[in-house]
Amino acid sequence: MISILVVEDEPSLRADLVDYLTLKGLQARGVGNGAAFRNAVATDPPRIVILDVGLPDADGFELAEEIRRTGDFGIIMLTALAEPEDRIRGFEAGADIYLMKQATLREIEAAVLSLARRLSAAPGQGAEPPERQDAWALDRQDWRLTAPGGRATRLTATEFAFLDLVLRHAGEPISRDELVRQIARPIQHWDSRHLDSIVSRLRRKVQTDCGRALPVKMIYGRGYAFTAPVLSTAA
Repeated sequence: MISILVVEDEPSLRADLVDYLTLKGLQARGVGNGAAFRNAVATDPPRIVILDVGLPDADGFELAEEIRRTGDFGIIMLTALAEPEDRIRGFEAGADIYLMKQATLREIEAAVLSLARRLSAAPGQGAEPPERQDAWALDRQDWRLTAPGGRATRLTATEFAFLDLVLRHAGEPISRDELVRQIARPIQHWDSRHLDSIVSRLRRKVQTDCGRALPVKMIYGRGYAFTAPVLSTAA
């Protein structure tokens, strides 16, 4: 069952969304602010977040960026901000879908189901049969990541170091502490926040250059894991 977290500070709208989605057979719950969102995610991470931009204790755009740094959720932004610049900012922050609050409950349900299908079909989710699964490849001589389909992106030293580790242990989570230890040398002031920022930027870069989502998943309490098939690559 699809797990949905509605982050909306207006109680009646939040209740309407949760009740409607629940009646449609989805697993929905709601919170009213950023602090409650973080607590809900820490205890029971959802698959999809429906996110209001105007929260009393958090900026929704910044919260979307935080979601992308620390988790692997689908994000539907639901907001009254209608300007093109707001929509662009929402997508740049990590939104998968951007809806206006005038959207009907049926439209929101359709967006949830559409996003759930896309997430299920993403690399590493097991939606394709094994004989049709494409693989990612990391060229360790040219520092280049090639996605299924052949599109590639060149990597910085830090991006390469991160991907080199997670691809060598594809399917197995590597702890944040271990990644920081391996990537940060000889810099002594790195921490997990720097790591999350690197991963967030890398996700955007791969999506832009390769046209695919980077299949690196944040597993709570365990670290990052590369979740798609990997080809043998140049040493």
